[in-house]
Amino acid sequence: MKSTQIESDASLPRLKITLRLLHNEEIAMGPGKAELLAAIESTGSIAAAGKRMNMSYRRAWLLVDVMNRSFSGPLVHAAKGGRHGGGTTLTPLGQHVLDQYTKMSAAVNHTAQAYLPLFEGLMSKQVDENPVDE
Repeated sequence: MKSTQIESDASLPRLKITLRLLHNEEIAMGPGKAELLAAIESTGSIAAAGKRMNMSYRRAWLLVDVMNRSFSGPLVHAAKGGRHGGGTTLTPLGQHVLDQYTKMSAAVNHTAQAYLPLFEGLMSKQVDENPVDE
């Protein structure tokens, strides 16, 4: 059986939306922090979550600290280690914030997709060898 591969057409518009929720001047929640919360939830560890995301424990902890300070209560609860080890869990608020951010992000992306036809036929057919993110 012959497999067919669909090549993407560079002339068709695509979206890359990054949704960030700000608290004062800090990013309280964004795609990276949501991914970190999900990784903490699945691993039970800030260190393991950071490692999964190729970031240091210090960087992961700093992101958790910003999230914990930005909301009405902590999103992550880290138990100190000991004979049986520590452990990290999302608080009920943390789970709720992650769920709400995920819903909001999906809704924004879904809504924005409806506007893509406005740009059909307006994109260059030429493929840029060195794209620059704006």
